[in-house]
Amino acid sequence: MNYKTIKITQAEVVNQRTSVMWHLLDKQTITSWEAIKEYGATRLSAIIFNLREENYNIITIPNKRTNRFGRTINIAKYKYIPPISNTSSHKEELRNG
Repeated sequence: MNYKTIKITQAEVVNQRTSVMWHLLDKQTITSWEAIKEYGATRLSAIIFNLREENYNIITIPNKRTNRFGRTINIAKYKYIPPISNTSSHKEELRNG
């Protein structure tokens, strides 16, 4: 599958979607709490769903945490996996003959 590369500059950040894209490009991962705190994005899972539909390779990393009541909860951390560049693929093809 050919995944898209996130290509965005800080000047292009104009809404919650582009803020999340910038964050993923800059820091590679984001949680719902970071999205709320940093960008006011309360529906991170919807933004991630749409980015995946647009063919960006974003995986979910489950994290178990203990909340303030002592219960174990699951928190999703989303990670952007950039596609392998064509030049890297071409070099590997040349090596493998």
